Amino acid sequence: MKDIKNILKQTQDAKRAKNISQEFQLFGVYLADSLEDQKHYSLYIKLAKTHDRGILEEALSFVKGASSVKSRGKLFMWKLKQLKTEVKVEKPNPDKPTHALQNVDSKTLIISE
Repeated sequence: MKDIKNILKQTQDAKRAKNISQEFQLFGVYLADSLEDQKHYSLYIKLAKTHDRGILEEALSFVKGASSVKSRGKLFMWKLKQLKTEVKVEKPNPDKPTHALQNVDSKTLIISE
């Protein structure tokens, strides 16, 4: 178990984002640190707030598995885009019906599939 003194020392790094009060902010900082892209803390915090955690973690594990990468941030964003398109293809929109109702006249309805 880590000593509280060591944990506080690690979180008070000068390059680290300061005012972290929400869990998604902490996860965004974790993403930036894991990808070694401290310049873009705000981008990763925004992604952690707006995107599904599972997709972000899957993209992060893909990047961690890559051995020789010039830019981990670019690879992460590419994989994130790929995963988001896969999820859109797999999951249909529940608000949109699978068939369309067309009102031809007041008495007849045509259902097209």
